Amino acid sequence: MSTVKVRFAPSPTGELHIGGARTALFNYLYARANEGILVLRIDDTDLERSKALFSQQLLEALQWLGLSWDEGPYYQSERIQIYFKEAERLLCEGKAYRCFCSIESLEKSREKARNEGSGYLYPGTCRDLSVEQIESLSDKNIEPVIRLKSPDSGETIVHDEIRGEVIFDNTKLDDFIIIKSNGLPTYNFASIVDDVQMEISHIIRAEEHLTNTPLQILCANALGYQSPIFVHAPMILAPDRSKLSKRHGATSVEEFRNAGILSEALINYIALLGWSPGGDRELLKMDELINSFSIKKITKTAAIYDTDKMYWMNSHYLRSYDLDALSDVALPYFEEKGFIKKPLTVEERLYLTNVINLSRERAKTIKDLAASSAYFFEEHFDYDEKTYAKVLLKTEAPQLLEDAAALLLSADFSDAQTIETIFKDMIAEKGVSAGQLVQPARLALTGQPVGPAIYEIMLLLGKDKTVKRLKKLAGKILNQS
Repeated sequence: MSTVKVRFAPSPTGELHIGGARTALFNYLYARANEGILVLRIDDTDLERSKALFSQQLLEALQWLGLSWDEGPYYQSERIQIYFKEAERLLCEGKAYRCFCSIESLEKSREKARNEGSGYLYPGTCRDLSVEQIESLSDKNIEPVIRLKSPDSGETIVHDEIRGEVIFDNTKLDDFIIIKSNGLPTYNFASIVDDVQMEISHIIRAEEHLTNTPLQILCANALGYQSPIFVHAPMILAPDRSKLSKRHGATSVEEFRNAGILSEALINYIALLGWSPGGDRELLKMDELINSFSIKKITKTAAIYDTDKMYWMNSHYLRSYDLDALSDVALPYFEEKGFIKKPLTVEERLYLTNVINLSRERAKTIKDLAASSAYFFEEHFDYDEKTYAKVLLKTEAPQLLEDAAALLLSADFSDAQTIETIFKDMIAEKGVSAGQLVQPARLALTGQPVGPAIYEIMLLLGKDKTVKRLKKLAGKILNQS
């Protein structure tokens, strides 16, 4: 098979988590790097857990990440007859059999194995039933499952592109179910049937699926299929090297999006979870990832989930993002805060863009960016308590604020440099330090001890708001003195 054809096959049982997003990305990168095809397949045969809502969320998450597919989405729930037909063929060829064992009897056997401290393997009770026995059991309206006749000796070898040969002892693999009693296929059977019939060349997925692979190979062998090439990316572990879970913070694409992570930053971050472009490069755009991607660069060792690094990356992308595009992305976050209301006028849109440009230097997420910009949209805000207490001790602060307000009232507000010159001249004339004026002025304007360049803030707020806020803090301090 010369054409590279890969697939992303999520189960719609919840949001797209970080591990699933990485699998989708690795498949996307490999397809694009090799001018191949990416198939999207929704493995939705678990009817109890699969939801149409989750399927839609998966599609939206992939689209938001910029991971386009070339074929699909195909839904396994619409392909049931294909799996059943293949299972029937195995029955006719004597490679599979119907099993009538009750759930109760199987559970008793499992319980016995647990009590004895041994692993449970189905003993093949129904493997050699006669035609008469099958007919008799069928007459009792027992809905059987279909099991594959697994080899009871030898080895099944998984040729993994990352780990090399991984050997599984066939004596530890039982006659596993391929069609359940409700007529639906099991994951391993449906997956390999689809992979082969869809002409998938490479199966790139997480290491947790490695134990499924020998079962899929056995199914492929029984069906006379040639198995695709297997690639198992390393596990993603929490910082304490435990299994990643909700207790370690956000783990789904939707959560990251809601938190204000840019899709480009998230893609960059998850690409480096178990893969490296080589050298010390860490900040890579999608085209750079595609050009650098190779299966040989996927590591064997587990990747460690580090949100600090993700937020660092996101802050970098925020600073370098196209300003108009960032305004489009950020608009809903400002709207959620009640700072703006669509539709925006031309002036309102320009003001928002300027606020974002000024505030993004210190923000880690878009949500942070919106929250830290509150003073640009609201006149009533609290003063940082520690900074206010320090300013309150400075007896000269009220007069300095009043004098600055008076000077600015008649000043030219055409650029930040002019405002800065006024402040510097005043500081020199009064014989005070820059901090004696700038610290209370910043508190008056923003309520915060730190932030963007104060003269840029004044310019954006405008003369009236700047003067009003300087006077307001001066009056508050005098009233408390």
